[in-house]
Amino acid sequence: MATKKKKNGDELIKQALEEEHRIRKAFKGKDWAEIKSSDSWMIFKVMSEFVEGFEKLAKIGPCVTIFGSARVKPNHAYYKTAEEIAFQLVQHGYGVVTGGGPGIMEAGNKGANRAGGKSVGLNIYLPHEQKGNPFIDADKLITFDYFFVRKVMFMKYSQGFIVMPGGFGTLDELTEALTLIQTKKIGRFPIVLVGKKFWSGMVDWIKKVLVTEAMIHEEDLELFSIVDKPEDAVKVIDDFYAKYLLSPNF
Repeated sequence: MATKKKKNGDELIKQALEEEHRIRKAFKGKDWAEIKSSDSWMIFKVMSEFVEGFEKLAKIGPCVTIFGSARVKPNHAYYKTAEEIAFQLVQHGYGVVTGGGPGIMEAGNKGANRAGGKSVGLNIYLPHEQKGNPFIDADKLITFDYFFVRKVMFMKYSQGFIVMPGGFGTLDELTEALTLIQTKKIGRFPIVLVGKKFWSGMVDWIKKVLVTEAMIHEEDLELFSIVDKPEDAVKVIDDFYAKYLLSPNF
């Protein structure tokens, strides 16, 4: 027990020192040669990630992205719901894209894999080494260094977004999609929030604060739907494409 506490204490100290180092590094002065060298390398790295993403994802056909927490365990109801949504999406002709990690992302890939459909994972390198889950098609796993490149891929190659319960990352992805649709930077693809109990507090705040204080228009509330059941989530996607006389092509 004492050994475990010491190990946890050492880990916290290590994390604190690493965080302090990152903060100090951000304020460190650099000469022009250092700046030019560092930024030039970053430009080529970013370009390489865009090229790989464009080349692989341009071939996947219509897909729906499932966002959600990496912390959800396989025995959780959210995990089972996400897996079933992915399974039904494939049955209705769509491929499934996720962030490639564990939790809800794994559930989405697992459901797509179980249904024999396209299972895409857009993974990200993290300090704790998030690894791609085992249910992603081998030729459809891409691992990024940069969150912003990864988000471009989600937004560019998805024909709909299923948003399961999640934390800051999920909220970031949700608001990115809403902003791009609201500002007409991408088409008005369906956004489906799954879990009325989970999302109701946020939606109430949006109505009572953002709409009331004129930070958004009331019609912006129509940019997303809220459901509880897998079949209802898939129906929102299907109804959207039926309205525009479109259908998946695989």
